[in-house]
Amino acid sequence: MFDELLKQIPIGDIAKQLGVKKGEAQSAVEQILPSLLAGMTANAQDEKGAKSLAKALSQHDGKHDSLDDIDVEDGERIVKHVFGDKKDDVVAAAAVNAKGGGSDLISKILPIVAPIALAWLASKFFGGKDEPAKKEAQETGGGLGDMLGGLVGGLLGGGGSNSAGGDVLGDLLGGFLGGKK
Repeated sequence: MFDELLKQIPIGDIAKQLGVKKGEAQSAVEQILPSLLAGMTANAQDEKGAKSLAKALSQHDGKHDSLDDIDVEDGERIVKHVFGDKKDDVVAAAAVNAKGGGSDLISKILPIVAPIALAWLASKFFGGKDEPAKKEAQETGGGLGDMLGGLVGGLLGGGGSNSAGGDVLGDLLGGFLGGKK
């Protein structure tokens, strides 16, 4: 599923917009996506967080075809909601394994990929549901934690193309959920 999400992200366009090499942008995206998904998973662990995330998903249900469709200010709000005051820690942890660009590049990419990740998750969560079913899922968070947990479990088990990101993800998710960081 990680590879499927990664394909939704216009890496070349992001690299061009930020004035970096495509490989640097690719590496930064691969490092930050697992952390972003882990943060969303942590937020969905309780009923209130699951409802809040389901509501955000309903607002992002649709496809981003280009960078012009991305609202970076909205992305900043998503990042703030997902990571809170831990954003700098998350960025620093992801930057350790990124090739080139470091924390600065990851900080710039994070609010670009956050809305794309939400739109992709929305398609998975709501996929083909009619409006009453979508409304119920939004109000209850119905199964969102399970869906994200399965995705994160796959990433931790090496299901994605990002083997180094699994270490960052495990440390981060442990920190969010009160484990060792």
